[in-house]
Amino acid sequence: MDYFIANYDRIALATARHFEICALSVALALLIGIPLGIVAAKVRPLAFAILGTVSVIYTIPTLAMFGLMIPLLGLGFVPAIAAIVLYSLLPLVQNAYTGIVNVPPHMKEAARGLGMSEGQILWRVELPLSLPVISAGVRTAVVNAVGMGTLASLIGAGGLGDLIFRGISTVSLVVVLAGSIPVIVMAVLADMALRVLELRAGRRADSRTAGSAP
Repeated sequence: MDYFIANYDRIALATARHFEICALSVALALLIGIPLGIVAAKVRPLAFAILGTVSVIYTIPTLAMFGLMIPLLGLGFVPAIAAIVLYSLLPLVQNAYTGIVNVPPHMKEAARGLGMSEGQILWRVELPLSLPVISAGVRTAVVNAVGMGTLASLIGAGGLGDLIFRGISTVSLVVVLAGSIPVIVMAVLADMALRVLELRAGRRADSRTAGSAP
């Protein structure tokens, strides 16, 4: 506690930087991953290529992923964001694909019977019913991003990884804990908040399905 109090400003700045890296990475991954999952579900010939590519990316070891960014983008904030975005794509793409593919066919047929276009069916039927599965993918991506963010300091992006690796290099458990505890708290809070949203989305999807049942 003495170390936390004496270095509060440094820990707060590192935490803010860590949050910035994770939040921006997840936001970009959402903008890329969810549409890719939708395309994979709607254009089946592309599904194998899309899912195969993000699966291969996910198998790359985390340290290697950051290392690959150095010759491509150099050091700092941008390559760290790129590495985390690439690593976050699989759960987002996979869950978006799975959620849309598993929408009950009778729900889509009912929507077509009401005169909805394919775009309207996607936005008003398939995505709302897929939301619980997509939310689970978002939760996985967020927790992964928080953990991966600690390695961003290895390529000069900053964050709580600076404290963790400084503590390792100086064999100081106190400094390691100063970086690790905020990471754990951030991951737990994010997981809890997204879990609540996931449960709410699940209840809404269940009510929609029940309401459409004959």
